[in-house]
Amino acid sequence: MTVSEFAFELELCARLEEHGDGLVARQLGGGVAEPGGRILDIVCVDPGPEFEDRVAITSETIPDAAIESAVGTGQARYWKDAFDCHPERARSATERALEIGFFERDHSASAASSREYVRQVARYPDWYDRIVGIENKPDLGRPGDLEAQLRTDVSLALVDEVVLATESYVTRAHLHRLPEAVGVWRLHRDGADAGRSLEIEVLREPTPLAVAEPGIEPLESHPGRTEIAPVSPAAKARARRRLAERAYGKGWRTYDFPDCVACRPDDASGATLPYCEWNDRVINAGSECGSACPGYEAASATAVDLEAERDRRTSWEAEPSGKRRRQSGLDRFG
Repeated sequence: MTVSEFAFELELCARLEEHGDGLVARQLGGGVAEPGGRILDIVCVDPGPEFEDRVAITSETIPDAAIESAVGTGQARYWKDAFDCHPERARSATERALEIGFFERDHSASAASSREYVRQVARYPDWYDRIVGIENKPDLGRPGDLEAQLRTDVSLALVDEVVLATESYVTRAHLHRLPEAVGVWRLHRDGADAGRSLEIEVLREPTPLAVAEPGIEPLESHPGRTEIAPVSPAAKARARRRLAERAYGKGWRTYDFPDCVACRPDDASGATLPYCEWNDRVINAGSECGSACPGYEAASATAVDLEAERDRRTSWEAEPSGKRRRQSGLDRFG
């Protein structure tokens, strides 16, 4: 059975979530100098020592500008004085941090000065540890830019480990073409339950990367030369925090269910995926389903609460208790 990269990605995410205790997310920016220049297929984030403190704050991604601001947990500050960035970015970060419960307003100080004073509800915790990036390439016969992508990941060393996941038979020639630090997994399907149960065969263990040291990020390639950007350890540390935060808020269930009678929710993998009976596989509603498909028959899209499923299956909480303090009944005044 031919498996699309989309189906391969979802099924691998479900497998990793079922057998791990960390966070799994997909399609996240893995660059620093050019954040959108490298997209990581799957990101796995191991919990750090203060993971439970992070869970209690909010289920959403905390804006990086809010984390880096001088807004603390002690005395409230006038929001505009707490940021070292463009005012529009500062205003957006403040509003979002208030909305998700990372900031709270100090109503007394705001009323006294006719300005908006805010504080953090809790100190930002040390909540994540190892980060693993996984590049999905089910068919090595169609590698695309695989080697260049993996060499970028290794030379930049933004994540602690890099792994290539494939369903193809992996030869010595394949291994020799890949950077030595890249781990290699071959995924096998249970023949009795094709398309659902994945077993991971580790062909090569990944080598830990030097995330605390400077990195080199390849940018644009030209005939005979490639533009590069040196990346400092401090810049990498900030980018790792953004990556972990984005993984926490986004997760991997960012797909829709097609509005077609041929598609049904399939939880055989342990997670609910959009399975198309016409194509006999998991399908991408945004690019593969529609009136152009011979098997398409319009119907109301199936309602599936993917957020509740994530809450049920992982340590992430959809509605955490939060750290916001009550201020003598004044919270009702925005």
